[in-house]
Amino acid sequence: MAQWMTGEVIENHAWNNELFSLRVRVPKPFEFIAGQFVRLGLHTEEQRIQRAYSLVNGPDDPILDFLVNRVHDGDFSPRLHDLRAGQSIEVSQPPSGFFTLNEVPEGESLWLISTGTGIGPYLSMLTTTIPYERFARIHLIHAVRYEADLAYQQQILDWVAAHPGQLHYQPVVSREDATGALRGRIPSLIVDGQLEAALGDELNENAQVMLCGNPEMIRDAKQVLADKGLPKNLRRKPGNVTVEHYW
Repeated sequence: MAQWMTGEVIENHAWNNELFSLRVRVPKPFEFIAGQFVRLGLHTEEQRIQRAYSLVNGPDDPILDFLVNRVHDGDFSPRLHDLRAGQSIEVSQPPSGFFTLNEVPEGESLWLISTGTGIGPYLSMLTTTIPYERFARIHLIHAVRYEADLAYQQQILDWVAAHPGQLHYQPVVSREDATGALRGRIPSLIVDGQLEAALGDELNENAQVMLCGNPEMIRDAKQVLADKGLPKNLRRKPGNVTVEHYW
């Protein structure tokens, strides 16, 4: 059973009007594996309401970081959007989830494919040494609707500069043209070869792919990857595609 600790909001950073990063200080060290998630909770007059969010920060960072998109008719995210520094929020422990690099088989390249806030677990992974030690080439792909939704870009570009020739970043924007970004949906960009061409690499049997985000993207991307000979990774039968349904 999950237990709860009370944390303090130290920053609510707005990337745009709807997308924000909530940064929380907790009273004791918080151990987790990059890629795992916790539940955030807030009390109303009647009950505690709670939702699951992946940790964006690295395991060695004492400040917990959560990337959140406000859903206007939602019951929880608008409340998070209104939180300010100094206010309290509850954090569940221990963390949960198996969307971690421990579950990914060996390969030559690692493709971290996400939509929206689904990039969060990958950012946590990339703070660690694990992906750089295990994979010769790492491709971070972030698909969003608008360019303003491309969060953490400076941090990502700093990592790319620190790992030249190994870490590559490819934004994808579906509803407008953006400099340096592909335009379209991930499954279509895989089918027509644009994603591989942009990154100068092949999605073949030596690739390991992680998919996180929109369920429709995951469903369709799994199918097109299977058609290319990359099956889903199962504990009883290792494959090439590891997934996380993020909402």
